[in-house]
Amino acid sequence: MATPDHEYKHDYDRVHEAVDERVQRREDWARRRREGIPTDENLLVIACMDERIPVEDALGLSLGDAQIYRNAGGKVTDDVIRSAALTTNFFDTDEIIVINHTDCGMMSASDEAVVSGLQTQAGDLGGVDLDPSLPELTIGGAGIEEWVKMTDDIDEACAAQVEHLRSHPLIPDDVTITGYVYEVESGELRRPGERVAAGVNTRVE
Repeated sequence: MATPDHEYKHDYDRVHEAVDERVQRREDWARRRREGIPTDENLLVIACMDERIPVEDALGLSLGDAQIYRNAGGKVTDDVIRSAALTTNFFDTDEIIVINHTDCGMMSASDEAVVSGLQTQAGDLGGVDLDPSLPELTIGGAGIEEWVKMTDDIDEACAAQVEHLRSHPLIPDDVTITGYVYEVESGELRRPGERVAAGVNTRVE
């Protein structure tokens, strides 16, 4: 049976509208900073650069949901504060999540051992610029040990970094800040200080 002309037009309009919607979404995606469009979840994640940490999967995120800042140890460094201050004050980010993890390389040596290794590489560390790409963003009088900042206890470090963000004057008070420890042995997140294995495998007297 032949289809009336008006039905052809109806089908064309529906396809046209769907294509226009996809085009608009793509344009919004490409221009989201210029248009003031925040991440889909208004979220900044600070995590370790360790290749075993699937940040998006662990948090149930998709591309576009969050800004993700990764460095050695998932440390809240001065540059993390800089990035967090900008996104929370100007890009509508209202949530920050810190992810540290077990078996972190930042727990594999003492500060002294790391300094010794860097001295082997560079010689006298006194003349090394700690911010060579952005010398104007100086970290002041901090030494190599403070700059590297190795970790003794991952749970304590995670909790301390959350508190540092919460108390920082450049981060708005209404930003929700949370920390988790990713267990590489189980592939799951937990809250710092809540080692489930220790509790369920210890007899209660």
